[in-house]
Amino acid sequence: MSRLSAPKPIIVGVSGASGSILARATVEALLLRDVPTIVVCTNAARLVWQEELDTPFGETLSEGDMRASIASGTFATRGMVIVPCSMNSVAAIAHGLAGNLLLRAADVCLKERRKLILVPRETPLHATHFGEHAFTHARRGGDNAPGTGLLSETAGHRRYRPVRGPEGTCCAGH
Repeated sequence: MSRLSAPKPIIVGVSGASGSILARATVEALLLRDVPTIVVCTNAARLVWQEELDTPFGETLSEGDMRASIASGTFATRGMVIVPCSMNSVAAIAHGLAGNLLLRAADVCLKERRKLILVPRETPLHATHFGEHAFTHARRGGDNAPGTGLLSETAGHRRYRPVRGPEGTCCAGH
C-alpha cells in the first residue's frame, strides 16, 4: 500500500485526568480494528497511568515534542480523541491554547475541521466546565463525550463498556 493510499491515523491523546483504563481500552479497540493509531500524552498522564494501572505507559509522543508531525495540519489524520480529558485540557482547547503537543494536535484538528472528541472524567461538573468550556469547544466544531459510566465493576474486574446517550446514541465514539 502506498503512502498516499494508506489509511489515515487517529490520534489518541491522554491527559492527566483519572481514567487511564479508558485510554488503554480506546487504544486497544482501535488496534484490534487495524486502525493506525498515534498516542500522545502529557507528563501528568504518565504518572496517573502508572498509579492507576501499575504498568509502564509504553511508547508515545511526548507533550514537549512540538516538532512532531501531528503538530502540523499538513499531516493528515482522521481526527483525535482525548481520553481521559482533564478539565484543564478542555479549557485550553476551548480557548485555543496550545502549550503542549497534545493541545497543539487538538488545535490542529479543529483548525483543519477534523473530528475532535473530548472524554472528560471529572464529576460533578460546574457551570464553567460544561456551561462555558465545553460549549465553546462544541461551537469550534468539537464533540464532547462523557467519560463517566464507561467503567463497570464486574466480578471485581474493571471493564470498558459504552455509555448510551440521548435517543440511544453512543457517547463513547463507537
